[in-house]
Amino acid sequence: MYFTDRGIEELADRRGEEQVTLEWLSDQLRTFVDLNPEFETPVERLASWLARLDDEELDDE
Repeated sequence: MYFTDRGIEELADRRGEEQVTLEWLSDQLRTFVDLNPEFETPVERLASWLARLDDEELDDE
């Protein structure tokens, strides 16, 4: 288990039943980076990875 798994598990436990839009998630990520600019690169990488998931699935076929 990675250290970050604890945060992911907490997210799933606390908010796993909620439905959100990608627009809402994008706003939350922007707010997080505004408050924590040192995390700009990892958040950018995560957002890019999420945005391109379909591209990777097409590459696997």
